[in-house]
Amino acid sequence: MMNIFADIPDQLPEEQFTNLCRGQNMRIERIVSHGHTSPTQGWYDQDADEWVIVLSGHARLEFENGGMQELSAGDYINIPTHVRHRVAYTDPDEITVWLAVFYLAVES
Repeated sequence: MMNIFADIPDQLPEEQFTNLCRGQNMRIERIVSHGHTSPTQGWYDQDADEWVIVLSGHARLEFENGGMQELSAGDYINIPTHVRHRVAYTDPDEITVWLAVFYLAVES
């Protein structure tokens, strides 16, 4: 058994990405942030859908279309494939732990 809050370092000079599980069409990743943001020049533009939940802390996502989404513990969002986005803010005073599930959507 593992714990999602285990092995979080006291100092985080860089955001921490840990693959927890990987399958044929999905990947589950833990992300740990502490005041980190995406590079100002770039956007995430992913080849998979991303369902993400903030487990602790606070964050703000910015979307290329101008939208913003505030996230606190328990808040989640689904980001469709190729929706360009970036992390505009994570709390500098508190560790933010995210759980991200990347998957290929099934068409109905």
